[in-house]
Amino acid sequence: MNWEQLLSNKRLGQEHKHHKRMEERTEFKRDYDRLIFSPPFRRLQNKTQVFPLPGRIFVHNRLTHSLEVASVGRSLGDDSARRLLERHPELSNTHLGEIGDIVQAACLAHDLGNPPFGHSGERAIATFFSEGPGLEYKSMLTRDEWADITHFDGNANAFRLLTHRFKGRREGGFVLTYSTLASIIKYPFPSSKATKQKFGFFQDEVEIYRKIADELGLTEGVRHPLVYLVEAADDICYEVMDIEDAHKLKILTTEETKNLLLAFVPEEKHEEMISEYGEVEDVNEQIVYFPSCAIGALEHECVRVFVENEEDILNGTFHGSLIDHAAPYIREAYKKCEEVSYAKIYHSKDVVDIELAGYKIIRTLIELFTDAAMHPDRAYSQLLLNRVSQQYDVLADDTYTRIMAVLDFVSGMTDVYALELFRKINGETIPII
Repeated sequence: MNWEQLLSNKRLGQEHKHHKRMEERTEFKRDYDRLIFSPPFRRLQNKTQVFPLPGRIFVHNRLTHSLEVASVGRSLGDDSARRLLERHPELSNTHLGEIGDIVQAACLAHDLGNPPFGHSGERAIATFFSEGPGLEYKSMLTRDEWADITHFDGNANAFRLLTHRFKGRREGGFVLTYSTLASIIKYPFPSSKATKQKFGFFQDEVEIYRKIADELGLTEGVRHPLVYLVEAADDICYEVMDIEDAHKLKILTTEETKNLLLAFVPEEKHEEMISEYGEVEDVNEQIVYFPSCAIGALEHECVRVFVENEEDILNGTFHGSLIDHAAPYIREAYKKCEEVSYAKIYHSKDVVDIELAGYKIIRTLIELFTDAAMHPDRAYSQLLLNRVSQQYDVLADDTYTRIMAVLDFVSGMTDVYALELFRKINGETIPII
C-alpha cells in the first residue's frame, strides 16, 4: 500500500465528479461538516455510552464521546502527518498533510451505527435471532445473511448507515470520501468471517467495500492505515473518560482516580504534576487535570508508534493496536485502567440495570416489528408498521431485506425514543386527548 493511493478525496456516489483541492476547506473537512450536521449524529446525544443518561450528574453519552474522540483523532492525525512529511517531503503535494482531517471525520462517524443502550442493544439484537424467537427465520436466509443478524455489530452498522441507499436516499448514503469511509473499517471482512462478533460490513455492503478497497489499493483483509489512529483515539477516550465518569459517580475515590491516571506519566514528573494540581481546590477540577495529562501522554506515544512502524503498517504486517506497542509503563497503566473498569465500572449496579432494561426494550421492539414485517396483512402489524418511516423497506420482496430494514429502524432510535415506544406499545402510556 502507498500513501498517494490510500488518500483519496473521491466521493462514494459522486465518482464522476472531480473535486479540486481547496486550501481553505478540504473535502475531508466537508465530510466532518456533513456528519456533524446530520440527524443520526445529533441522535447520539440520547444514546448510552456506558453509564445511564445523565440526571443530576452529567456523564458521557455517545455524542460527547464522539466529539472527544474526533478531537483526539485530529491531534493524532496532525502530529502523524507532520512527522511523516518530514520523512517524505516528496509527498507534500498529496493529501498526506490532511490526515488529521480524515481521522477527525472518521472518528466523528465511528459510533453512528450503535443501537440504543450500547452493547446491551447489540447483544439483544443478535441473541433474538441466535437463541430467541428469531430462530424461525434461519431457514429463510442464506448462511451469510444469517451471520449478519446473529453477529449484529455497531461497527458494521455504521458503515451501512453511511453508505447504504435507503428508500428515497441518494446513491452512496452520506456521499463521504473513500478515505474517510475506509478509516472506520476496523475489521475489514464480512460477518461470515467474524471474530468474537466483530466484523466490518454486512452482505449488502460487501461490493461497496470492495469498490473502495480497490480504489485505495487496500490488501484483502488488511486495515487502512488510518484505522489505527481512529482506533487509538477511541481507545484513549473511552478508557480515560470512563475513569473520570466513575469518579463523578463516586464509584472510584479521588485517590484511586488520581493514581490510575498519574501512571500514564513518567514517574519523574509525578511530583511536578501533583504540585500543579494541588493549587486547585475543587476536587472535580483537580480530576479534570489528570485525564488531560493521560490523554496527552497516550496521544504522544501512539503517534510515535504509528510513525516508527509506518513500513509494517503499509505492508499489512503490523499486528495489534498502537497502544499494544507503546512504552511498557503506558501499557501497564492502560491495562490497570482496563482491569478497574471491568471490575468496578462495567459491572456496577447502575450500568447493569441499564443493560437489563435496554436488553428487554430492544428485544421486544425487534420481535414485534420483525413479526409485523413478516406478516403485514395482520391488523396489529399494520398499526405497528405505520410507526415505521417510509425510508425503511420493511415490505421488500425478500426476508433478509425486511429484517435488515427493521434493524435499521430500531438501531437508529435513541434510548429515550425506544423506551417511549416500548411503553406505548405495552399500553403503559397513552396520549391524553
